[in-house]
Amino acid sequence: MKTNMHAKCLKLGTFIIVSSLLGCNAQNQKYSNQTSEKQTAAKPNLIIIHTDEHNFRTISAYQKLLSEDQAFVWGKGNNTTTPNIDKIANQGAIATSYYASSPVCTPSRASLITGLYPQATGAPKNGLHISEDIPTFATILRKQGYATSYVGKWHLAGHDKYSFGIKYKAGFDDNRYMMRGGHAPYFHIKDANLKGINEKSAAKLPKSEVIHATDFFTDKTLEILERDKDQPFAIMLSIPDPHTPDYAKPPYNTMYKDMNFSAPKTMLPEYVAIKPSWATDTTKNETIGEKSFENDKEALKQYFGMVRHIDDSVGRILKFLDDNHLTENTIIVFTSDHGDMFFEHNRRNKGVPFEASARVPFIIRYPNKIPAGKVLNTAYTNVDFTPTILSLMDVKTEIKFHGLDTANDFTNSDKEVNSDRITYYAKSGGWWVTAVNDRYKLVIDKNENPYLFDLEKDPNELINFYNDKDYSEIANLLQIELFKQLEKYDEPGLKINQAYVTE
Repeated sequence: MKTNMHAKCLKLGTFIIVSSLLGCNAQNQKYSNQTSEKQTAAKPNLIIIHTDEHNFRTISAYQKLLSEDQAFVWGKGNNTTTPNIDKIANQGAIATSYYASSPVCTPSRASLITGLYPQATGAPKNGLHISEDIPTFATILRKQGYATSYVGKWHLAGHDKYSFGIKYKAGFDDNRYMMRGGHAPYFHIKDANLKGINEKSAAKLPKSEVIHATDFFTDKTLEILERDKDQPFAIMLSIPDPHTPDYAKPPYNTMYKDMNFSAPKTMLPEYVAIKPSWATDTTKNETIGEKSFENDKEALKQYFGMVRHIDDSVGRILKFLDDNHLTENTIIVFTSDHGDMFFEHNRRNKGVPFEASARVPFIIRYPNKIPAGKVLNTAYTNVDFTPTILSLMDVKTEIKFHGLDTANDFTNSDKEVNSDRITYYAKSGGWWVTAVNDRYKLVIDKNENPYLFDLEKDPNELINFYNDKDYSEIANLLQIELFKQLEKYDEPGLKINQAYVTE
C-alpha cells in the first residue's frame, strides 16, 4: 500500500524496516525544496568520497610520487591502479602528507566533519556518539541554503551494525542512508528489509535480493545527485570498503589473482626485533609473522580488488558531473579515515603512528579555483578539513576551529607547495602523540623512548634519530611545537608525555 512506502525506519534486531531506503519519490521531493531565494548557481557544490581503512599506496596517483620501493612495498609492480581517482588528482591537487587526527574510525571521522581534535568532539574513541552541540560543516552549509546529504558508514552513533534511522543528523538533512556501522560486503534486500550478509550467504540468494554495499551506497548517492543537481548541494559518500573482512565482489575478486607478493622490507626479523613498544600491540591480534603473511596474501589481492571497485564507483560519479555540466562548479574530495598497515612492520589494520596507518589519501578537484596538477608537500590533518573546505566555498562563519584554513595552499598559482608546517595527531587517551611536518616525525609515548623519524632518509621508519646530535635541532623544534599545540588544544596526553621527555 502507498502508506507503507512512507513508513519510518524501525529497528528490529539486525534488520531495518526502511522502505525509504529502497526509493521514494515523496521523500526525495521533501529534500528538494530547501533552496533559499538568495541562492544562485554560482555557489559551489561539494562531494566528499570517503573510504575506510585505505592504504594511500594503493592509489596510483600516489605511487607516481613515491620511489619504486615505496610505491611497491609488496614487490615490484605489485599494486592496483585507480584511473578515476587519478583523474581527480590530475585535474586538481594531491596532498602528500595528510594525516588522520587519530588513526581509528570514530575520532578521525569526528575531526573531519567538525574541524576539532577528537577530545573536543565527544567521540575520541571508537563507538562513541558525536556531541550534538558542536557545529559541523554540514550544519554550516545547511544554514547557507545547501541541500545536505550523507550516504554510507557513519560510525559516530555507537557500534550498532547495518542500522539506519539515526536521530541526530549532524546537519545532514537527508540522512536516510546514514548507516551506523558494519562491513559486511553485501546487503540482503527483501520486503523493505536490509541486512548485512557475507559472500557465502549472498551466493545462496536470488540476485534480485542482493546488492554489494559499495554499489548500494553509490547508487543512492547518484539518486540524490539527480534530485539536487539544480540547487547547491553538499553530499558525503562514506564507503565502508576497503576495510576488513577483505572481500571484493566479482569480477574484482579475481582481478589480482596472479600477483606474487613479497613481504615488505619492514617484516624482516632484524627490524622486527627493534620495534618500539607502541608498534608491538598484540592485544588485538594485529601483529603478524612470516607464516601469517603467506596465508594472508589472498586478503591483499581482495583489498586491491576492493580499491578498484571503489575507483569504478568514483568514475560513475565523475561521469554524472560531466553529463550534467556540473564539473566546473563542483568540489570533489577523495579521502579516508585512516590507513591499513597490510604487513608493514608485521602489522595489519591501523592505530599506530606509522605512515601506512596514520597517513591518508587527500585528493581534491575544483576547476574554478584549484590549478590542475598541483602537489602539496605540507603536513595537514583532517582537523584542517572543515575550515579549509568552507573557505574554498566562500562560506563565512564565526565558529572557531582547531584546524587551520589552508585554502590558499590549494588555490594559489604554485604547482608545488612546500612548507615546514608542524602539526600533530595522537592515539585516543594520549598514549602516544606525534608531531609531524613534511619530512620529520616525532613520536612520544608513555612507555617508550621518544622516536624521531626522517621520512626522506628512512621512509620505512626503521631508524630512531632522536639521540643523533645531527638531529638535535629538529628534534627540539618538533618537541617544543608539539607541546605548545597539545596545551592549546587540551590534548589528554599532554602532562604525562611532557613529564616523560623532560625527566
